Amino acid sequence: MNAKRDFTSLPVIDLSAIRGTDEAARARLARELHDAARDVGFLYLTGHGMAPELFDGLIDAAKSFFALPLDEKMKVYIGQSTDHRGYVPEGEEVFYGATKDLKEAFDLSVDLPADDPDYLAGNPMLGPNQWPDMPGFREKVYAYYEAVMALGRDLLRAFALSMGEEAGLFDAMVTKPPSQLRLVHYPFDPAAKDATGIGAHTDYECFTLLHVTAPGLEVMNGLGQWIDVPPLPGAFVVNIGDVMEVLTNGAYVATSHRVRKVQEERFSFPLFFNLDYHTEVAPLPRFRRGDGTDMPAMIAGEHLFAQTAQSFTYRRKMLEAGTLKLPESAHALSSFGQEARQKAG
Repeated sequence: MNAKRDFTSLPVIDLSAIRGTDEAARARLARELHDAARDVGFLYLTGHGMAPELFDGLIDAAKSFFALPLDEKMKVYIGQSTDHRGYVPEGEEVFYGATKDLKEAFDLSVDLPADDPDYLAGNPMLGPNQWPDMPGFREKVYAYYEAVMALGRDLLRAFALSMGEEAGLFDAMVTKPPSQLRLVHYPFDPAAKDATGIGAHTDYECFTLLHVTAPGLEVMNGLGQWIDVPPLPGAFVVNIGDVMEVLTNGAYVATSHRVRKVQEERFSFPLFFNLDYHTEVAPLPRFRRGDGTDMPAMIAGEHLFAQTAQSFTYRRKMLEAGTLKLPESAHALSSFGQEARQKAG
């Protein structure tokens, strides 16, 4: 086990150098990202350039939506979507170990037209969003989505540098990615005790850009210990996902994380930044060992689809009924990250 992964706090990294021309500053950023991704799998990101008004609008929209009666929210229930968009009621999502979550959510992604060829072909993760009939909701939420996606493209270029590659290595792989934004609501519960609000898991994509309003997030270090990750004002929390773990052949770890149940009302806004659906993900040449132990290749979108199909109740029912099938290369839930390493060890 790599002792450096026995962390007790997260590094803070300023991204602003990726937009500048100072090569020394860009090299320093690359080294800091490399060390954080290798040793921790999580970091606080500053220098992101996101306007505070975007966060304010997103929170306002989320509060208004989740305050609606359940029957109103269920009008955009995710189970009536063919491309995995819409409202996720409490208990819909089940993680490894069959633990039902204690939250509700609203999921969206790149808002494609109804005549998009991938959508018409039946792609399970690409297509139009379901939007509630609420004035200003779509505008506020999608403005945030487009801005955080632009930030994600900058961060992806910085990660390419951290891997020893050219900054633009992945640019052609993010033309229409199924990168999902979740609006997550943990209701106020004065009787709450220290318990799990969302089960331990890794994220399925490249990386996650998280904005959160209250504590509760915990990550697993190399000793299998759960480390608290309190919000840092003005910063995103970033974590490595399964795709980047494969790209680096396990050098960058998709750190397992969970949410502890807290009494206060909590909103969480993760953007799961992914590569284009059909992108083949395999260890980059510089990370290959060539001794038969390299991580197997996978298709970015198929991995995302397979994981959602195994963790969302409406899709699990479709699997059981035979109306939905997993890709042949599908991984079981909790196959990546520190938790998987602890089980294997």
